[in-house]
Amino acid sequence: MALEDAKTQVDLAFTGKGEGAAHENTFGGATSFLRRRYTKDVTGADLVVTGVPFDQAVTNRPGTRFGPRAIREASALLPYDPPHGWGFQPLDFRIVDAGDVAFDYANVPETPGRIEAHAAGLIAGGAPLVTLGGDHFVTLPLLKAFAAKYGPMSVIQFDAHSDLWADDDMGRIDHGTFMYKAVKLGLVEPSRSVQIGIRTVCEDTLGVHQIDARRVHERSADWAAAQIKEVVGGAPCYLTFDIDALDPAFAPGTGTPVWGGLASWQAAAVLRDLAGIDLKGGDVMEVSPPYDSGGITAVAGAHVALELCCLALWSRAEIA
Repeated sequence: MALEDAKTQVDLAFTGKGEGAAHENTFGGATSFLRRRYTKDVTGADLVVTGVPFDQAVTNRPGTRFGPRAIREASALLPYDPPHGWGFQPLDFRIVDAGDVAFDYANVPETPGRIEAHAAGLIAGGAPLVTLGGDHFVTLPLLKAFAAKYGPMSVIQFDAHSDLWADDDMGRIDHGTFMYKAVKLGLVEPSRSVQIGIRTVCEDTLGVHQIDARRVHERSADWAAAQIKEVVGGAPCYLTFDIDALDPAFAPGTGTPVWGGLASWQAAAVLRDLAGIDLKGGDVMEVSPPYDSGGITAVAGAHVALELCCLALWSRAEIA
């Protein structure tokens, strides 16, 4: 593959085989994630990407329904070269984009079940699933699907907020209480779970470990990664990345920005130092394009999603 291939490559989302680097013009063509093939048939896929454009559970600014589309568009710049620092090319594996979950926007109570069933179908064959959101409530039905397959999950949560605020109405749809419900429903093993980047108050963490943003700033990214790996161990885990884990300077396009967050380089360093965890799936949530200056939040979301792909495929790479 070479840059000259841009003369012939177009719409790889439909014409490509789903493997290898892509040199299609960044400014043209169908914008699947990383120019991977769009398909509902995930048989034989090494990793599956999907989108959940749902944002009706937000407490402040909406707009994350446009997140999956924006992240896919931003990802068009990424499939030219292997991601820096990983030592392997994740695009040599068969990654497919299964498109978005279908749901009735006017039937909100039915939506969580549709998300769960959609995810369950995609992970049935054992391939890792990376989901593009969407507000953070979306992670709850995703965790239901993963826990049904793998048992209670170890969760690594990058976030400004713990989302552990008490809410025992399990039918209530709220992005600020998804983790509380996940713990109470037995989907998550708190003692093997950790939150990083926290900078809001929650009095009861339900046993979930926390590393707030200030500790990352004062210690180091590699220290934080080591702490996370110690907590998670070899357990099957799920990584959820709320884009507001980043400081608003690096990710202004989100619903509930909080100052003092992680710098993008810190998030990148921690994610790369997590190589070796047993990642079964992950997501990028809360990218809100209407509030995104210059598209920089979508760019950050696309990079995070690619890092999740690398983490999920690490054990199958030749360097592992």
